[in-house]
Amino acid sequence: MREDQGTVDLVPDPADDPQAPADARIALLSDTHFPQRGRRLSAEVRAHLADATAIVHAGDLCDLEALEELRAVGPPVHVVLGNNDDELEARLPEQESVTIAGVRIGIVHDAGPRNGRLARLRRRFPDHDVVVFGHSHIPLHEQDDDGFQIVNPGSATDHRGRWPVHTVGELRVRDGAATFALIDLPT
Repeated sequence: MREDQGTVDLVPDPADDPQAPADARIALLSDTHFPQRGRRLSAEVRAHLADATAIVHAGDLCDLEALEELRAVGPPVHVVLGNNDDELEARLPEQESVTIAGVRIGIVHDAGPRNGRLARLRRRFPDHDVVVFGHSHIPLHEQDDDGFQIVNPGSATDHRGRWPVHTVGELRVRDGAATFALIDLPT
């Protein structure tokens, strides 16, 4: 049985709980590929993660030590299985849904080919506001006319020359709406 399957209300919806925070900052990662691309998260990445409301990792951590390090940073962690996560197969779901401060977020590693991706992810995650994915190591943000978004935070450790720098992402949730930002990391 896999851990963390299903839908989780990580930060209660303000509409359901008047004490719940209306705002959140969600740190986004994918494709860190430990230990092949490093043994630890950089100090800059750890600082970015530490004060987040939650951490979302879209797969390819690659080993249990990396998962444990990510969970030790502090905020609640939601991570899905990537195509290189053989060691974590029994511990991680292939996809996950989480609601944070009223925003419903889907998480999956491989979103498939570029053509039709926005529509395909909308079908896969109906009633979601944002879908976070990885696999390509190339940052991406697309938004439909109704506000539905898909985001890929790139890779904090392995840009593979297809993107000039390492990156992480974040979702800022304010009054039930999510805004994506891509953060270039120092080299």
